[in-house]
Amino acid sequence: MRMGATGGAVRAGFLAAACGVLVVSVFGCGGSGGERGVKGDGGSGDRVGRAPAPTVGLKHIPDVGERLRELIPSQSRQVVAVYGEGPDSAASTVVLYSKSGSTWDLTRSWEGHNGKKGWTADHHEGDKRSPVGVFTLTDAGGALADPGARLPYTQSDSFQAPRYWAESHWHDFDYVIAVDYNRVKGTAPNDPTRPEGQNKGGSIWLHMDHGSGTSACVSLSKSGMEYLLRTLDPNQHPVVVMGDKAALRA
Repeated sequence: MRMGATGGAVRAGFLAAACGVLVVSVFGCGGSGGERGVKGDGGSGDRVGRAPAPTVGLKHIPDVGERLRELIPSQSRQVVAVYGEGPDSAASTVVLYSKSGSTWDLTRSWEGHNGKKGWTADHHEGDKRSPVGVFTLTDAGGALADPGARLPYTQSDSFQAPRYWAESHWHDFDYVIAVDYNRVKGTAPNDPTRPEGQNKGGSIWLHMDHGSGTSACVSLSKSGMEYLLRTLDPNQHPVVVMGDKAALRA
């Protein structure tokens, strides 16, 4: 287990960088206004009246076009797909796909949220939009003890959300998985280093949901985060493919 420092320097770095929030912001990864509640663990979310979509033996990740599909590393056998409802929507569906042989199976899905202003292909600090793209998943952590994560896990009090944030956000960072956007792989998720510069934003995470949009992260239920932490395996080279539905299909 990799343990994170708990000193003031790390705490300061976290407050300055967590989930793309500027240090002057009073909310972490989203505002207090709700977009849609979280159902937690669920199935594929098929609507009444529609034939259920295939969930096993899939040739490709569903509804992901060739442009993004080609960015998924050939060795990746676990893909977290985040399907945003629309370019300006904070509502998402998070789906885990696992590769078996040469085909993909839908493993689990959850309702969740993304940036409160939706999505962007050109994310910048403070724009309140989640970045569209394909990103590796290499590091995890949180304020709570390691729940049995396969990814390297850093447990530290420095992940705790400030108590001057709305109470609904206090547990956002109990569990987090770093999205490898403008960060150094192999470091704790709250490492503030941003190789492409501060303006490009950073500290984009999968983390626990508070019932509304985030500053740029993707959120889902606590049980969903525990499942991902216990399932995502560095030997399977997991990645996240994320964006609004139209951008994913393009």
